[in-house]
Amino acid sequence: MKHIADWALNTATLRGASYADARIGDERSRALSTKNGKVSSASDSESRGIGVRVIADGAWGYAASDDLSRVAVESTAARAVEIAKASSRVKQHDIQLAPEKAVSAEWTTPIQIDPFTTSVEQNIDLLLKIDSGLRSVAGVTLAEANMNFHREEQWFVSSEGANIHQTKYTTGAGYAAYAFAGSEIQKRSYPNSFGGQWQNKGYELVQELKLIENVRRVGEEAVALLKADRCPEGVFDIILDASQLGLQIHESVGHPIELDRVLGMEANFAGTSFLTLDKLRKLRYGSDLVNIVADARQDHGPGLGTFGFDDEGVPAQCTPIITNGLFTGYLSSRETAHTIGANRSGGTLRAEGWNRLPIIRMTNISILPGDKPLTREQLIASTESGIYMETNRSWSIDDKRYNFQFGCEAGWEIKNGKRVRMLKNPSYSGITTEFWNSMDAICSRDEWVLWGTPHCGKGQPQQVMGTGHGAAPARFRNIKAGSAYKGN
Repeated sequence: MKHIADWALNTATLRGASYADARIGDERSRALSTKNGKVSSASDSESRGIGVRVIADGAWGYAASDDLSRVAVESTAARAVEIAKASSRVKQHDIQLAPEKAVSAEWTTPIQIDPFTTSVEQNIDLLLKIDSGLRSVAGVTLAEANMNFHREEQWFVSSEGANIHQTKYTTGAGYAAYAFAGSEIQKRSYPNSFGGQWQNKGYELVQELKLIENVRRVGEEAVALLKADRCPEGVFDIILDASQLGLQIHESVGHPIELDRVLGMEANFAGTSFLTLDKLRKLRYGSDLVNIVADARQDHGPGLGTFGFDDEGVPAQCTPIITNGLFTGYLSSRETAHTIGANRSGGTLRAEGWNRLPIIRMTNISILPGDKPLTREQLIASTESGIYMETNRSWSIDDKRYNFQFGCEAGWEIKNGKRVRMLKNPSYSGITTEFWNSMDAICSRDEWVLWGTPHCGKGQPQQVMGTGHGAAPARFRNIKAGSAYKGN
């Protein structure tokens, strides 16, 4: 593939590009789902093509093609240069790239079982068993299950001498049970909402999730929610389970630290950010217990934000985002690094595929677990009065990522350190910095899970990508809580 990339780079250089890179992608995806005993969707697709990114006359140009013939590749590179030169007429300043050592490297997601070696029939059989198990619970009205595999092989070559070959695998699986009663609908998901758990693993993830073993409990909880009391309104101490805390991180930490949003370069789908540059290393983002990192390294775990190199050839890194409550870092690229006084990119530029321009994306934005042994049940036992909330159902946050409200699938009232009753439609709201400053306890490593958020949208045209969020159950004091869907 390098010789194909070289056609693009040579053409771009001859046409006047001062910098050029080419990404050749070869992707395969399988997506399967069932609903109430039937296959509701099944697809197995492949995609291959090249994207060429250049700087000419101080401005960016980008073009892509699914034709890898020499004529098409050279034409694509020439078009990218033409776009860059046209863009330069309205530029405010020349593009400034942070230096990065060019490397030659190979990297592959560590997997045990290639998911594409399993048959579609085998996959659907498991989904239908889950579906049947959910519907065997009296009161379950609707059952849904899904399984997804993705493999992306990429060759990245740059005019600076980079030559990187990466292969990334992603697996996802999960299910949900719904219970209807009149105009009321209750839902319980496993192991998480919005598609379950997703990680950069092979088929072994499906085996690890214990999908069949949890079917009955999930179905019974969906039905039990119909008769549960509504979550009371007021100010409470709340405990969030790890998956809900992961989404809280995504919305109120991950998006506002994207430096392109801060600089006003990108505002589609998730707005801008309250984290203006003057707040770096000055803002008290959270309590002393809040330590959040952006970590793309394999050592962090098999998150959807884990890779060897980003899409401009920068190695995976760990960037401290919040350190003992202090705001200490952004997600940056080679182009934006200088705006925060950094001499190197944070390595977060990624694209949905070969036909999209790479933009700043979350890697694994994770809160570090507590350093003292503390289980979820011990955390509940140490809470005199409060509400434990589990599994996201809905969210809303303003376009600067400051004011928010989240709804969860299920809650439990805590009295004297014990769960005393199930609560339906629990919700909580707050202001980002006030909320994180109220955190006074977080569970230890044994309770920490690296969750996958597979469908994060950003950009125009929209790019949908996966991010990772490691979290453990945590407690927040004096939070406004109540009941979403008050008509139920």
